[in-house]
Amino acid sequence: MTQANTLNDTLQFGLFDWIEWDKSAPHDIFENRLKMLEYADRAGFYSYHLAEHHITPLSVSPSPSVFLAAAAQRTSRLRLGPLVFLLPFYNPIRLYHEICMLDNLSNGRLDLGVGRGVSPVEAEKFDVDLEISWDVFNEQMDLFTTGFSTGAFNHHGKHYDYEDIELWIKPFQKPYPPLWYASNNLETVPWMAQHGFNTCHVFADNAATKEHYDLYKQVWNAERMSDGLNSHVAVPKLGLVRHVYVANTDEQARSECREAFQAWFHNINFLWEKAGYDFLNFIRDFDDLEPREIVITGSPETVREKVQRAIDETGINYFCPILAWGDLTPDQVMRSMGLFADEVMPNLRPGTS
Repeated sequence: MTQANTLNDTLQFGLFDWIEWDKSAPHDIFENRLKMLEYADRAGFYSYHLAEHHITPLSVSPSPSVFLAAAAQRTSRLRLGPLVFLLPFYNPIRLYHEICMLDNLSNGRLDLGVGRGVSPVEAEKFDVDLEISWDVFNEQMDLFTTGFSTGAFNHHGKHYDYEDIELWIKPFQKPYPPLWYASNNLETVPWMAQHGFNTCHVFADNAATKEHYDLYKQVWNAERMSDGLNSHVAVPKLGLVRHVYVANTDEQARSECREAFQAWFHNINFLWEKAGYDFLNFIRDFDDLEPREIVITGSPETVREKVQRAIDETGINYFCPILAWGDLTPDQVMRSMGLFADEVMPNLRPGTS
């Protein structure tokens, strides 16, 4: 069996989330999400991935560590992680300790998503220069991976200078938690594959996702580094993120979530529109995205067919639905999630690509 084939031999399911503002009291939003994760823990989902965003209705959880620490106490099997921590937005010493605390509080269930950020408005408010954020990101990764193994920061670099900083805590998982990096940028794929990063692809049709992961597999099979950042993970997860809504019938599902999608788009587009950008217009129209199966809705049978088609056509080994989005009510979310867990997940199989 070749390495490339091993990437298609298994299939697991995660959850992706932003925890959007929905006019409820924040404590109710958080409690409803924690109940959702308690169910996900019982239902066999692999991991919960929480995005980091700031000063936007897209996220009322701009400090992922805080929410994930609470989730760790309400679950026992579900893995948990940011997708992603925006490294240039943090002091490295503080974030190092938050990572180690989360991994220990969850008894080794942390999935460590890392990135540099793409929103110019958010970056500006944090005095982050996106022009140099890649350099900052790489320097922080050097700091963290060395710190995880040595328990100290001794680093003299372009952006950070530390001498004999004793850290006193290490991750629960050895040498450190599995690394994730989310990107739709084809130019980033070789770097991800060389290091064997777990990853997710979003907001693209099946053909574009296949191109993305065909390149990943080619590079991973030929050029993966034995000492790469994620080399301790034998088989990386290649994920696909999709908005998903399941109801009793196709018509019910489509009608119940069409307006919810518009609420979600308002939230994700809020800062871009405020700054005068039209960067996200390509995901504005539910009635364009749903027929192309970039948004997946329908009865359990229809959703199963669409998800299986996505698996087969893209070559993923990890399907990561967004089940709570826009202004879907908690009852709608839990009904959809129950149908997905009971009638869709058990009937899906690894892909053929």
